[in-house]
Amino acid sequence: MIQGTCSGAGKSTLVAGLCRLLARRGLKVAPFKPQNMSLNSAVAADGGEISRAQALQAQAARIAPRTDMNPVLLKPTSDTRAQVVVGGKPYAELEAGGYLALKKELLGEVMAAFERLRRDFDTVIVEGAGSPAEVNLRENDIANMGFAEAVDCPVVLVADIDRGGALAHVVGTLACLSAAERRRIVGVVINRFRGERSLLQPGIDWLERETGKTVLGVLPYLHGLVLDAEDALPEGLERRRGAFRVVVPVYPRISNHTDIEPLRLHPGVDLRLVGPGEPLPGADLVVLPGSKNVRGDLQFVRSQGWDAALRRHLRYGGKVIGLCGGMQMLGHAIHDPHGVEGLPGSSPGLGLLELETTLERDKQLRNVSGSLSSGAAFSGYEIHMGRTPGLALEGARSADERVFGTYVHGIFDTPEACNALLAWAGLREAAAVDLEALREASLDRVADTMESELKIDVLSSARW
Repeated sequence: MIQGTCSGAGKSTLVAGLCRLLARRGLKVAPFKPQNMSLNSAVAADGGEISRAQALQAQAARIAPRTDMNPVLLKPTSDTRAQVVVGGKPYAELEAGGYLALKKELLGEVMAAFERLRRDFDTVIVEGAGSPAEVNLRENDIANMGFAEAVDCPVVLVADIDRGGALAHVVGTLACLSAAERRRIVGVVINRFRGERSLLQPGIDWLERETGKTVLGVLPYLHGLVLDAEDALPEGLERRRGAFRVVVPVYPRISNHTDIEPLRLHPGVDLRLVGPGEPLPGADLVVLPGSKNVRGDLQFVRSQGWDAALRRHLRYGGKVIGLCGGMQMLGHAIHDPHGVEGLPGSSPGLGLLELETTLERDKQLRNVSGSLSSGAAFSGYEIHMGRTPGLALEGARSADERVFGTYVHGIFDTPEACNALLAWAGLREAAAVDLEALREASLDRVADTMESELKIDVLSSARW
């Protein structure tokens, strides 16, 4: 099991790299994360919903993703409330306190999923969540040491040195654990190191003396990886002067923002994320991403004045694409009679597409493929609580051909579809990137680095 000293330490990437490395050695390997909190999700081959991080790790292992790889997924709808997805299907909508009470009940589901994977694979690489040092969440824990103790597995602790304080993070984490939990940790990995390695060696020697734990390796900071983020938005977007301008409004419950990754990487696109308090800048195309709380995020859009900016953008000849929840916002109304995403009620939409959406208790989950009206092939997946009568698979367009909406996540991933949509929006020269090839190259690069920098044999022989 891979645990981290904090969120974002690199657990997901480490698990993906181990999955690819062991798969290349001929082992049947599977990833597993007992509990995840993320608004970036995917539809597994068996039809259930899991985090995109586990779907990527399955790709690294060269196997189809299964619902069992992420049996509990939390999808926040507010700062204190989340939809609980169990076994790939919506299970409950709970406040944080309610979920804490539910964890003990979910351990059986988690253990059953894990045992099915252990039966079918040579090796299971488990990813923890957040940090095991969160002692306030220790009771009935299913995400970190509680799970490790339940299945009796060894643990590797990873720390991100790029953020600073990595040695203190390791020592502090160990101090928060019980003696039995500390013994379970077989080694430490230092992640995202930049600089002269010899300057770090005295710190490693001190850490090993202080903790009695072996440093299994130091992984360098790998620039330019193209791997689906578990939750965080991309940072440090490159400005491309004179390029085709694409703007993405970022609302509080943005979901599946991995949809915009092909646009970020496109050589002819200048992608800009616009956050709270920022006006929508001039653009050729505005993309409204998915949302886990569509009515709430639509209210946020209006509070920022972005609705008026969208209408002005269209008057001046711009184009708009809405993805999933973003498409629902573009219709005439969003109805939530059952309070699926908050208080029951209805909200007027932006009125830019001839459609209305009703949120229902049953979630729509499917992998899809088809063709745009231009003939360009696409593939992707649908994850949504809403039903929009009359909507074709490929989506909807406004009468003036300036607004397009679709339920399909990943529609930009296919270069042919990405080129067609950007051509419709006004870009006709640059070719889209092959996102799948970039993912594969990145997974191999991570695995190559781990093979050369980690004590893999020590790790592989670890037994508890």
